[in-house]
Amino acid sequence: MNELLKFILQSIALINNRFEVINVSDDFIQNDDGLMRLDAISMRLQSIGEALKNIDKRDRDFLLSVADKEYWSNIIKTREILTHHYIDIDSETIYMICDEKLDELEKNVSILLDKL
Repeated sequence: MNELLKFILQSIALINNRFEVINVSDDFIQNDDGLMRLDAISMRLQSIGEALKNIDKRDRDFLLSVADKEYWSNIIKTREILTHHYIDIDSETIYMICDEKLDELEKNVSILLDKL
């Protein structure tokens, strides 16, 4: 689990780096650079969801020691949407995740890592 948690933190850092120049959701769709950032960020979000899904399979209570089931379930569901319904994802959703949700996820994953 240690490696998966470190992978998640590394992915969050990469997402933050790629998101740095995005000021509004439309920045993702205005040119090729924005679209590449949208695709790269989406892939990392998908990978984060997959890592959390694997952690949850190994030890369901471990994630619950930091946040409730709904919190983790929403992240894992995002992975499902990105994987199976990518066409339904829009730039506004990815922007909102990057802008509003990643800091909390980083904090929670760091807490989990400290528990190991």
